[in-house]
Amino acid sequence: MQHTVIDSPYGPLTLVGDQDGGLSCLYMENQRHRPDQSRFGELVDTRPFSAVVEQLDEYFAGQRTEFDLPLAMRGTPFQLSVWHALTEIPYGETATYGELAQLLGKPGASRAVGLANGKNPIGIIVPCHRVIGSTGDLTGYGGGLERKRALLEFESGRLTGVQTALL
Repeated sequence: MQHTVIDSPYGPLTLVGDQDGGLSCLYMENQRHRPDQSRFGELVDTRPFSAVVEQLDEYFAGQRTEFDLPLAMRGTPFQLSVWHALTEIPYGETATYGELAQLLGKPGASRAVGLANGKNPIGIIVPCHRVIGSTGDLTGYGGGLERKRALLEFESGRLTGVQTALL
């Protein structure tokens, strides 16, 4: 494992990758469920993460709506299915925990979907910020509700990249 830290309009982002070049984690500062940094491996410059950095820069500039990166996510089969479903939520749109549970063929599992969503190790790229409560309310987000609100406003065009730097 190796990691680097980059700046973003939403604060520092820690990128963690495996030896095969897959991104295994993207953590925000003060993120809930963030492991101890000693588990991230060697601190390196951004070169091994150049594709990730490039695509994140494009996203924050409003030039990218989907990511195309090798991911090396580790979780239970259910977590992996939820995290994959998150990537199917289109840019600028939201889904509820219940809708994701329905999509996964487990209509009674909205709480389990919420728990898996909360443990998503690759925020932003695997867009867990696009999941909302059944009433349309913003509910839990590992990176904090203000970041979630800002990301959703950014994707909807109500908040520009320059404005997000003020967070």
